[in-house]
Amino acid sequence: MIDNIDIDKIRSEFPILKELIYKKPLVYFDNGATTQKPQCVLDRINYGYEHLNANIHRGVHYLSQKATEAHENARKTIADFLGAEKREEIVFTRGTTEAINLVAFSYGEAFCHEGDEVILSVMEHHSNIVPWQMLCERKKMTLRVVPMNENAELDMDAYKNLLNDKTKIVSITHVSNVLGTVNPVKEMISLAHARHIPVLIDGAQAVPHIAVNVQDLDADFYVFSGHKIYAPTGIGVLYGKEKWLNAIPPYQGGGEMIAQVSFEKTTYNELPYKFEAGTPDYIGSTALAEAVNYVQQIGIENIAAYEHALTTYATKRLLEIEQMRIVGTAAYKGAVISFLIGSIHPYDLGMLLDKLGIAVRTGHHCAQPLIDSLGLPGTVRASFGIYNTKAEVDIFIDALKRVVIMLS
Repeated sequence: MIDNIDIDKIRSEFPILKELIYKKPLVYFDNGATTQKPQCVLDRINYGYEHLNANIHRGVHYLSQKATEAHENARKTIADFLGAEKREEIVFTRGTTEAINLVAFSYGEAFCHEGDEVILSVMEHHSNIVPWQMLCERKKMTLRVVPMNENAELDMDAYKNLLNDKTKIVSITHVSNVLGTVNPVKEMISLAHARHIPVLIDGAQAVPHIAVNVQDLDADFYVFSGHKIYAPTGIGVLYGKEKWLNAIPPYQGGGEMIAQVSFEKTTYNELPYKFEAGTPDYIGSTALAEAVNYVQQIGIENIAAYEHALTTYATKRLLEIEQMRIVGTAAYKGAVISFLIGSIHPYDLGMLLDKLGIAVRTGHHCAQPLIDSLGLPGTVRASFGIYNTKAEVDIFIDALKRVVIMLS
């Protein structure tokens, strides 16, 4: 038991941690890309297919009704987890990327015009850049970018100066997937709202690690992916304030999102179904709810404290290595460390670490504009989850020192 975290019990609940990689125990430090899944989530997926597999909402038979109940209970679980006012404000998507695309298209269709502006930050993931670029190209709008300072913190004065009467929406990452910087999103939302500008927050790197309450933040839209919070791939969430979801048109057409269809005219379903065209991933939604319940049983505050201690320890140990450069030194960071060592290419470090059983991420991390702005070829990124340990950090450091000698 470590600070309210029974790490041995937690690790025993993740089957993949028993895997050997090149005959060495797996050390998985790529949680920023995707997390591993606890047995309860795997069991929930199997249970759904074995006992509740039926298309939802429209069926009158028992299986359809039970599957519908499980899916809608999952929606309620997510609404409570995020602090949403209503379950109708939760839209299931395939992930963060689809959720951002939905808002960029639908909000853009309803509210954006030639000459308008969108504000992003320099540290955005490609999924929070490209959809807005597409909107700007389609509507002849302008993209504005908030810069950051030398500590990898957003320049708030620059942000304030970018806000103007042409700004139609702000879309900002809660936590940088490269730098680990936790952005002051509540303040950024408040400043935008003072000018009646809505804000979308990309919470993909935040929700698994820190407490999020969308009403406290006053976010207009908040998005995240299930697979980064110990749930399956292919399921994600868009939270949207009811007033905005009612005001914007559907993103996709098809079954489920309709009220009435004729060849002359179609009317749309009520929230949230208006944005959920086709058969939803009702197996994924229930598995996501299971993952959220798992996180809540441990306690998100406990997780945040544990991962902060682990990140602090790993940072201290990394600085033992000569020519170590940690990229991103914000005062408030998440469970992410990006680094370079001397002139060694990050890809070479990652390849050799893999041979020693250690999984890290290398490259631009789908944040190429950020990496280019730093003048780097990429970085090595170690990102932590609730099942990682200081002992794994020690294995990682010993392996890294060995690899550096090999490459020097």
